[in-house]
Amino acid sequence: MPGQIRARRGIAGLLTAIAAHLLRMDATTQITPTFLTQRELSELLRMPERTLEDWRLMQTGPPYIKLGRLVRYDVQDVFTWVREHRHG
Repeated sequence: MPGQIRARRGIAGLLTAIAAHLLRMDATTQITPTFLTQRELSELLRMPERTLEDWRLMQTGPPYIKLGRLVRYDVQDVFTWVREHRHG
C-alpha cells in the first residue's frame, strides 16, 4: 500500500506540474506548427514551386529542412530571409 500511495503522489505531482505549465501559457504562445510545405511557401511568396526547387539546388533561397524525402520551411527562417533580401 505505501508504494501505491507514493506512485499516486508522483503522478499527481506530475499532473500538477503539467497543469501549472499550461496555465502559464498565454495567447501569444504558439501551438500550431510553423513549418510550411513547398506548395504552401510558393503560395505565400506567390511564385512557382519550381523556383523554390531551383533555389534549393543553387543554395540561394530561404533555409529549408529535409525530413527524409520531405522538404519543410520554418516560417520564421523564411521571414528573416525575406527581410535580408529587401531592397530600398
